[in-house]
Amino acid sequence: MGKKIVTPRCCAKGISFAIVVARFHESITEKLLKACLDEFSRNDVCECEIQVVKVPGAFDIPVTALHLARKKNIKAVICLGAVIRGQTFHYELVASQAARGIQEVALLTAKPVIFEVLAADTVQLCQARAKDGDRDNKGASAARAALEMVETLNSL
Repeated sequence: MGKKIVTPRCCAKGISFAIVVARFHESITEKLLKACLDEFSRNDVCECEIQVVKVPGAFDIPVTALHLARKKNIKAVICLGAVIRGQTFHYELVASQAARGIQEVALLTAKPVIFEVLAADTVQLCQARAKDGDRDNKGASAARAALEMVETLNSL
């Protein structure tokens, strides 16, 4: 019996989704990214429909998300990062301003901009939200939210 050849489905429509990922706390953000990509794959979103952009940290996410959301071929932007409390007020500044900036991108562009920048007191709390192979991984839930929001806005 011959081997079945499977040709991957590939779109020619251009990029549909963008994911902005902070490299700071990479052991966490890479797990969020993997779960996000896996969830897109489970929902038949082709790799060629996803653009991933890595930035230094959570504070850098909004400007990159704005640049991407302004592109006509981007339907939604997912923002992934992790901010962990330290001994200074820096945690509060970064977490709140990342959230504010990401919300502003959504309002300025009228596109779904999914906020999944984890903000927690400990590394362990972030890791619990970014477990490998877990459908409750916040990266996976971000992909589901992006798909749902694109569908919702398209129906309006």
